Amino acid sequence: MGLADLFVDIFDPLVAYPTEQRAAKVPHAPKRPCPLSRDEKMMAVRNALRYVPKKHHELLAKEFAEELEQYGHIYAFRFMPHFDLRAPPLSEIPAKSQQAAAIILMILNNLDPEVAQFPQELVTYGGNGQVFSNWIQFRLVLRYLAQMTSKQTLVLYSGHPLGLFPSHADAPRVTITNGMITIMNAGRRYLGVDELAGKVFVTAGLGGMSGAQPKAATIAGCISVTAEVCADALLKRYKQGWLDEYSSDLSEIVNLIRKYRKEKKTRSIGYLGNIVDLWERLAAEPDHLVDLGSDQTSLHNPFLGGYYPVGISVEEANTMMTSEPERFKKLVQSSLLRHIAAIDTLAARGMHFWDYGNAFLVECQRAGANMRHPKAKDDKTFRYPSYMQDIMGDIFSMGFGPFRWVCTSQKPEDLQQTDNIACEVIQELMKNKVPEHVKQQYFDNKKWIEGAAENRLVVGSQARILYSDQEGRIAIALAFNEAVKNGRVSAPIVLSRDHHDVSGTDSPFRETSNIMDGSALTADMAVQNVIGDSFRGATWVSLHNGGGVGWGDVINGGFGMLLDGSEVRNLDHPHVHPYRDVFESTMLMTETFRKQHDVHQECFSGTSRMGWRDVVGQEMTRHGRLLYEHKRR
Repeated sequence: MGLADLFVDIFDPLVAYPTEQRAAKVPHAPKRPCPLSRDEKMMAVRNALRYVPKKHHELLAKEFAEELEQYGHIYAFRFMPHFDLRAPPLSEIPAKSQQAAAIILMILNNLDPEVAQFPQELVTYGGNGQVFSNWIQFRLVLRYLAQMTSKQTLVLYSGHPLGLFPSHADAPRVTITNGMITIMNAGRRYLGVDELAGKVFVTAGLGGMSGAQPKAATIAGCISVTAEVCADALLKRYKQGWLDEYSSDLSEIVNLIRKYRKEKKTRSIGYLGNIVDLWERLAAEPDHLVDLGSDQTSLHNPFLGGYYPVGISVEEANTMMTSEPERFKKLVQSSLLRHIAAIDTLAARGMHFWDYGNAFLVECQRAGANMRHPKAKDDKTFRYPSYMQDIMGDIFSMGFGPFRWVCTSQKPEDLQQTDNIACEVIQELMKNKVPEHVKQQYFDNKKWIEGAAENRLVVGSQARILYSDQEGRIAIALAFNEAVKNGRVSAPIVLSRDHHDVSGTDSPFRETSNIMDGSALTADMAVQNVIGDSFRGATWVSLHNGGGVGWGDVINGGFGMLLDGSEVRNLDHPHVHPYRDVFESTMLMTETFRKQHDVHQECFSGTSRMGWRDVVGQEMTRHGRLLYEHKRR
C-alpha cells in the first residue's frame, strides 16, 4: 500500500475493509451520544449513501447503521486507508496542479498519527475538530484535488465536496466553509521579569494543540507542570521530547517542583492524572509553589470528551458520557467548581492565572461559580483575564500574529534554510526606526527562530510558526519565494493562516475579547478576511465555526498560499516599481489587507496602540502604489 492507493476509485471495485489498520494502537475518540429518532438515523444513513453507487447500498447501509449505533457517528471506516497517513514530499503527489498537490500535503499532515488527536476518527485536535466528517469525503476530495486543473476551484461544504467549478489561475483552488500563548509575555506582564528561571507554570492538556505548552514553557525558561488524563496523549509528547519527565504520583510532582525551583532549572514535567487533583494538592501545600497558571482542556466540548471529571477513570468517563449524559454533565460541573476553587486559593496567595479562551471561565460560570468581575458591565468580563485581554491583545493590535509555513520537500535542510532566511529578514527589520515595543517583538522573534531547530519543534511535516507583523510577513514571504526560485530552497513553500489570527478570528471569549466597543460580538472580520483574501490571490480560503472555543462562539477565516518561485508578469502601471511581479502584488495585497484590516478594527474600537490614521498613513508611505492610487483619486 502506498500514496497512489489514496487516489483509486473506491467503488469499482469496492475497497476492502481495513481490518488490520483498525486494530492499530492509536488513540480513539469516545463514542458520541446519538439522540436521534429512528427516522433521523435512517436519514443519516441515507445521507452517507448519497456518495455511494446503488449497487453497494445494501452492504454499506448495514455497515453505516452499525457504525452509528456503535460509535454515535458514521465514519465510513471501510474507506479509511490501510496505512498510516504522512505528508510526503510535494513532488511525490500525483496531481495536475501543484497548488492542489500542496493542499493534499496539508490534509495528509493533519491526519498523521503523530499530529492528529484521533486519526482514525479524522479528529486533528480539540476532541471533535474533524478534517472530514467521514472517510468517503476524504477519498473524494483527494481524487478531485488530484484531477483538478489551475482553471478550477473545489468547493467544500463542511467536508462535503460540492464539486469542481470553473475559475481561473489566480482564483483560490479550494474554498471551504465549516458549520458555520506566549508564556514569556505572561512573565513580563504579571511578574515584571524578562527571565523565568525558577518560576513555575501549571496548566492542563497535552492534546492536539495544548501539547505545545510544555515546549513553550521550556523555551521561555521556566518550570512547567502539565496535567493530562490520557496516557496516550502524555506519552506521545514525552516521546517527542516535549516533556522532560512525568509521574502519576502527586507527592513526586510536588518534590520535583521544589527541587527545580531551588535549582532554578528549566524543566517540563507531566502529571498523568486529573488537573483538579493537581490544583487541590498545590493549594493544600504550606508553601506557595506556583507563579503562573492557565488551562487548555477542550472545554469548548465539555460533555463529549473535552473535559474529564475528577474521581473517575478515563474509561468510565468515556462510557458514562453517552450512557448517562446527565450524570456525566453533573460530574463535569462539580469538577469545575472544585477546579476554580483551588485556583482561587492559589491566586489569593499571589499566583497569576489567565484564561486561554478555551471556555474554561465560561463553563465554570455555567457550572455555578461566580466568575464575573466585580465591575463587570456585561456577561463576558470575568475575574480572571483572557490572555488576549492581558497578554496578546497589544501584540495583535501592533499587527503581530502567527505566520506559518511548510516546506513541501519535507527536507529538514530546507526548513533550516527558511529559518536562516527569516532570521536574516528580522535582522534587517531591526535596523529600521521602529518603536521600542515593536523592536522587542522583533527581538523575541529572532530568539525564537534561532532556537527553533535546537528545540525540536517539528511534528509531522517540516513546518514552522513565527509571530510577525505585516512588514515582516511580506519581507519573509518574498525572500522565501526568491529562495525557491534560485534553488536555495529545493521545493515550494506553503503559507497558512487560520485560527488564532490577528484578523482571521472573531471570538468574544478569546481573540476579540479585548475589543470593548460592543463589536466583539460580530463576525465581520473573519468573513471579510475570507472574501478579501479570495480575490487577492490566496491558494485556498476557509471559513469555520467553533475553532478552539466552541460552536456559536467563534468564526475563523483562514487562507493558504503556495510560494513556487514563479515570476508571472510585471504590473504594467508606470508608477509601480519594476521589480514587483504578480506574486509580490498578491503577497502585498493579501497581507496588507489581512493585517491592517485587524489593526484598523482595533484602532476604531479604541484598543490599539496606534491610531487608525497613523496606520493608513504608514501603509501609504511604505507602499508607493497605495500613495499613487490615493493621490490619483
